[in-house]
Amino acid sequence: MPIWRFILPLTVQLALILSVPAQAIYTTITGRTVVLQTVPVDPYDFLRGYYQVLSYDISRKDNLSQLPGWNKFELESSGKFSAQNPTNIYVILAAPETTENLDIPKVWKPVDVSAKQPQNLPDNQIAIQGKFNGWTVNYGLETYYMPEDKREDINQDIRAAQTTVNLEGEIPFVVEVKVSSQGQAVPVSLWVRDRNYKF
Repeated sequence: MPIWRFILPLTVQLALILSVPAQAIYTTITGRTVVLQTVPVDPYDFLRGYYQVLSYDISRKDNLSQLPGWNKFELESSGKFSAQNPTNIYVILAAPETTENLDIPKVWKPVDVSAKQPQNLPDNQIAIQGKFNGWTVNYGLETYYMPEDKREDINQDIRAAQTTVNLEGEIPFVVEVKVSSQGQAVPVSLWVRDRNYKF
């Protein structure tokens, strides 16, 4: 039996296995850092095994429907999405005006939505891609796996953060992500008040 019959399928399988983390690694290295406002989905049940489910302000339809581009997005994607068949959505985020001398990074604000990937955005904006199912948008950033040795510390910080509101009226609980030029996002760290937890 020729050796290529063994090597070729092995190479294809290896390429498929490596392609999954390759996109995340590429985004982490080349992506732009963006900060998203988040909250735990169930603030009264912090422990769900060793992970925390997160929800973002830019995940909720009621927030996104207030943005320019929403009506056009609904027209272009009308009837094309469901829980089983979500459609692509791009949320355009604008950088905060100042990021100096802060204990916690400032949140990027949503300014527009689109069914297609936007081109030629200003330098202070970036588009993040998600999947819209008719009610919420999933960005693949919704689960934070906690290191076992830090789990209780993180949960205590989350509880304390929920009673704190900053000058902008936001709870100091944000996620720092890297976003690629194609809109793919990878979580980098979780900020709870002034404490940073790396993913």
